[in-house]
Amino acid sequence: MKTKHEQILAFIEALPVGEKLSVRLIAKELKVSEGTAYRAIKEADNIGLVSTIQRVGTVRIEPKNNDNIENLTYREIVKVIDGEVHGGSLGLDKTLTKFTIGAMTEEAMLRYISEKSLMIVGNRDKAQELSLRNGAAVLITGGFKPSSSVIQLANQKKLPLLSTSYDTFTVGTMINRAMTDQLIKKEILQVHTIYTPIERTQYLKKDDTVYAYRILNQESKHSRFPVVLPDMRLAGIVTAKDVVGQEDTVKVEKVMTKNPDYAKKYMSVASIAHTMIWDGLEVMPVVSGDMTLVGIISRQDIMKAMQTIQKQPQSGDTIADQINQVIRESGDDNYTFQVTPQSIDSMGTISFGVLSEVITESVYNYLSKLKKKNLVVEQMNLHYFNMIHLGNSLKIKPVIFDENRRSARLDVQIYSENDLAAKAMIICQLIQKK
Repeated sequence: MKTKHEQILAFIEALPVGEKLSVRLIAKELKVSEGTAYRAIKEADNIGLVSTIQRVGTVRIEPKNNDNIENLTYREIVKVIDGEVHGGSLGLDKTLTKFTIGAMTEEAMLRYISEKSLMIVGNRDKAQELSLRNGAAVLITGGFKPSSSVIQLANQKKLPLLSTSYDTFTVGTMINRAMTDQLIKKEILQVHTIYTPIERTQYLKKDDTVYAYRILNQESKHSRFPVVLPDMRLAGIVTAKDVVGQEDTVKVEKVMTKNPDYAKKYMSVASIAHTMIWDGLEVMPVVSGDMTLVGIISRQDIMKAMQTIQKQPQSGDTIADQINQVIRESGDDNYTFQVTPQSIDSMGTISFGVLSEVITESVYNYLSKLKKKNLVVEQMNLHYFNMIHLGNSLKIKPVIFDENRRSARLDVQIYSENDLAAKAMIICQLIQKK
């Protein structure tokens, strides 16, 4: 039998897209308390069933689709460019791997046309037909419309024939940004992709004894086990430390840790890794919205996932990646950074976000080289003394003034054209490389 929480989620999922809902409405409709309704709506928001829009309220939305994340479909391209579909609608859900701007003769274009690609051209019927005949979809820029013969060919080949009012350069920039965003998303792992499901999860029930824990501990690769109630909801977690000195006949519920840290399937692996490493956890239970145990996630799962990411042949550059490519080591554990037009704000000085990222990346490189460790920045206090302008050359000097096994404090001085321009104090968590 479904719990009240699951019944509310099922009710919300059955609502049509665009339907408004509220805590009071759910409570009245399903005869539950407003507290129960509120928690279910928050869960629905987290998993992408609803969204709260200012001055409108909570609205049922189309669930986000995480499939096919490595490539864009032509249907998504239409949304990106505010385009219009003229033909080949049966191919809109096909993916594209590249796009080409056809600013050349038809003969020269032929070498660049390939399947699963998009040819961007202007008002040129022959170029459009050539692309379609050779397996490439067509996007017509400048607000021009295709001829009936080109539309007929697109329908025949089941290749999208699109148009947009934007110019070729703008369209190329928009599509390139969309493809880069998708490649970046490929690296953002969520718990549901790597956790161990309940069928392969070892756990204890609250009425089990310490002896049952010890037997399970001998068979398992870890020493932390979730403890569940009769209805499989998470009650706590029991560890080797909890059972030290306890008699075999003592029940697990007497020694377990109540209200343990837990993960949900939609959470990012990075955030869970941060919690597990900071608190020294080797295993964390994974639960559903009503706290039903659905599996576990281990530190080994996370390490394997991180290694997989590093081996991926393609990934999009984030802002942090782009900044890190510009930072250079200058000797004596110092780093340099050139202020570019992309790194300034509307006042012509370096933006706070860029400078913060420059400092973070410099500290990361410094600690990675010096201590063979990774880090997570916990806190940064940044103070400006002088303005940092476009074209200035920065020198970043990080120095550790306090360190222990799990954290470090650093003083970072930032010089602009040899003058002290800013200073930062950073507290970071250290993660020992294996």
